Amino acid sequence: MTQTHSLQKKNSRTGRTALWVGGSAVVFFLIAILVNQTPLKETSLRLFFGRSALNFTLRAAVPLILGALSGILCERSGIVNIGIEGMMLAGAFGAFVVKVATTALPLPLSLFLATLAALAIGGAMAFILAVLSIRYKVNQIISGTVIITLAAGLTTYLFNPDWVSKGKFSNITIPLLVKIPVIGEVLFNNGLLTYLTLLLVVVTQIMLFRSRWGLRTRAIGEHPRAADTMGINVNRMRYINTVIGGMLAGLAGAFLVLEAVGQFKEGMTAGRGFISLAAMIFGNWTPVGAFGAALLFGYTQALQNEFLLAGVTAVPRHFISMLPYVVTIVVVAGFVGRSRPPAAEGQVYESEM
Repeated sequence: MTQTHSLQKKNSRTGRTALWVGGSAVVFFLIAILVNQTPLKETSLRLFFGRSALNFTLRAAVPLILGALSGILCERSGIVNIGIEGMMLAGAFGAFVVKVATTALPLPLSLFLATLAALAIGGAMAFILAVLSIRYKVNQIISGTVIITLAAGLTTYLFNPDWVSKGKFSNITIPLLVKIPVIGEVLFNNGLLTYLTLLLVVVTQIMLFRSRWGLRTRAIGEHPRAADTMGINVNRMRYINTVIGGMLAGLAGAFLVLEAVGQFKEGMTAGRGFISLAAMIFGNWTPVGAFGAALLFGYTQALQNEFLLAGVTAVPRHFISMLPYVVTIVVVAGFVGRSRPPAAEGQVYESEM
């Protein structure tokens, strides 16, 4: 009865999170449409709701969304994954190396192979995390730190500044939908990886709460002993879900190199993995909630960019640059006590069967 009541409460919070994200998005876009359709060209509201700010918000949010989805799959399975930053960086480097090595191939094929490389490397890094955490029972925080250190060290050591990547994913315009005021220009004129990210949010939400795999995933993260007695191989599922999560983190790195920047730079993830963790917590370990939180953090980065481009001098530039990180700290500090992580998160499981 206690477990059933706890599950019902968590499902209720999940529903409220989805409604909150959906309602907030509708209100925000309605304000954006009104602001962008007004004849006043110099209104200060354009700094907050202009098309450039909205476009930058989505671009900044994509790697955060993928990183948050990575964390959700791992932690819903009971594995704490603070190594998202390292998996993201390793995936970015792998995509860059393969892109450079396949420059002579047609661009679509080169981008496809580079994306596969990012997925494979992200998954490999996650497999290392899973082995350390599950087989060798290493503290999962330490395991994640090892992944971050390993990725940072290897990418710095192997990176050659003379390597140059040519070409990246170009925007794909969706006919008719792109003509929707404001929303169409923001959502339906993007690169392939952006569309894939938005699709993954929907698919992961449905799979996690409306499929047998999702039920089993939530079970091994909440009550692994009960799941084991029902015939679920807990540790095998943890391996699989952690590797899939690592692949999503690697895809986030691929986005940075193959769609956003086009090149690789040392440490280019710049803390995005940790902000993804904050988005995951703020989103109550749900894909839709994490999506909304990632948009919020992306929006703070967009405001930072808009203020700097507008030459706002009333506030020192360094304080403006701090904005995304300050918001992250405030959000985590304010909501971490209210959020309820999976009950078996971080706990090693040994089957008695």
